[in-house]
Amino acid sequence: MRARRPNSREKILAAAADVARESGPGSLSLDAVASRAGVSKGGLLYNFPTKAKLMQGLVEGYLRDFEQALETANSNDDGKNPLAVYIRLSADDCEEKRPSASWIFSAIAEDPDFMTPIKTFKRQLFERLKGETSDLKSLLVCYLAIEGLRSMNLFDSDVLSKDERELLVASLLEIAGSPDAAQAPAT
Repeated sequence: MRARRPNSREKILAAAADVARESGPGSLSLDAVASRAGVSKGGLLYNFPTKAKLMQGLVEGYLRDFEQALETANSNDDGKNPLAVYIRLSADDCEEKRPSASWIFSAIAEDPDFMTPIKTFKRQLFERLKGETSDLKSLLVCYLAIEGLRSMNLFDSDVLSKDERELLVASLLEIAGSPDAAQAPAT
């Protein structure tokens, strides 16, 4: 059985992710993405009419990947503590250094709907965790603390030391009732 060939949209998104990793998302050039993807600029613009739509496609892909990783991690945990799984996965994700996301502001200015998939994902994730967590107060504290870590990481404004982040994650796992609360994620 032959493997499915990626379509042009998938090729463009993979090329955009590569270019963004190499030069930073703010320096992403449509010409560079088209060249890397092996498509014409017209082909790129057919799939993504603006740079903001291309960036939105990258963000949507990241959200799908995170959701899949969360599903896998929950399966591996046998669904015992979805909040603790979310905390560990998110904390590990925040340890990955990424280029500053100042480009998001220009994407929002160009297309106010840029944030719609992010808002939708976060709302669905929160509602899912709410349905799987018996203590709403613990969920609120943990969810908002993790979102704070994400924001600091995203906007390159982390004020916590490695030890402070590990203490925060261990505290959140304790709040979530995780038996391995004393173990902070590997950094």
